[in-house]
Amino acid sequence: MACQVMFFVYPEFVLLDLSGPVEVFAAAEAYAPGSFKVKIVSPEGGLVPSASASVTILTQKAVAEVVDTLVVVGDFGLPDRQVPRETVEFIKTVSARARRTASVCMGAFLLAASGLLDGISATTHWRYSGRLQSAYQSIRVDGDRVFINSNGVWTSAGMTAGIDMALAMVEEDLGREAARAIARMLVVYYRRPGGQYQHSSLLEIDPGSDRIQAALSYAREHIAEPLSVEMLADAASLSVRQFSRSFRQATGTTPAKALERLRVEMARPMVENSRESFDVIAMRVGFLDPERMRQAFLRILDQTPQAMRRITRSQMQQEQD
Repeated sequence: MACQVMFFVYPEFVLLDLSGPVEVFAAAEAYAPGSFKVKIVSPEGGLVPSASASVTILTQKAVAEVVDTLVVVGDFGLPDRQVPRETVEFIKTVSARARRTASVCMGAFLLAASGLLDGISATTHWRYSGRLQSAYQSIRVDGDRVFINSNGVWTSAGMTAGIDMALAMVEEDLGREAARAIARMLVVYYRRPGGQYQHSSLLEIDPGSDRIQAALSYAREHIAEPLSVEMLADAASLSVRQFSRSFRQATGTTPAKALERLRVEMARPMVENSRESFDVIAMRVGFLDPERMRQAFLRILDQTPQAMRRITRSQMQQEQD
């Protein structure tokens, strides 16, 4: 029997947050007929506008029914919107009878308002992970991850991360080979691991706090030096305890994890595009030795520096040929 997948959208939803995962399940149905059946619903039903210019979709009215998978799609207005009680009750009711519930991007705010993320780890678009953590203190927000599966409650980062999450669901249901085949069909990378960091988010993040921004700026400017939480707290003019708490609320991660991530992000272009030794690169970005850098690359990028350099050189050679 086909798995019923219900997508719930709000007006001004992000089109790619919906279309990406829908295409994954549609491709899975084409690959294995009878595997998935998709429906798209909204609070009122009918035509619903997306955030993309002049693009609307036809939806069914949201009715609490038994489905296998509920996917709540994001829109960038959700952090500032008061969620209607009817929407909360709908999500709670459907989720309680579903095998798994998921959100794409800002849809995490709807799951959070419904209490489905209380006490578990969750993620969302990196620009809004701090706001999610600040608004819902009971959630363990990890603004780094592409997607997280917390015992059947899935959350993903924004945009194309919904494709990664949907492929992981297909793998869970149909197996790895099916998911690989579907990724090839869609001409997308099979698939970024859920634990992989969202691309370069720390280098671009705006934490909304001058003190936290001062600490991040200090870290970037002194990246080659040994940096402690105490030093970052001093740069932010906060006590260590205040700084650690404020930093996590603003960025969705801890100072130690953020610092390691910053070092990896600054080291990556040197690994890929220079001929400098890994000893020199590790020293330039503040790792104690190349082995520490290698372990950090594995944790964050799921690849060693050696593998990344080898892949980059191979691609350059292919382009030249």
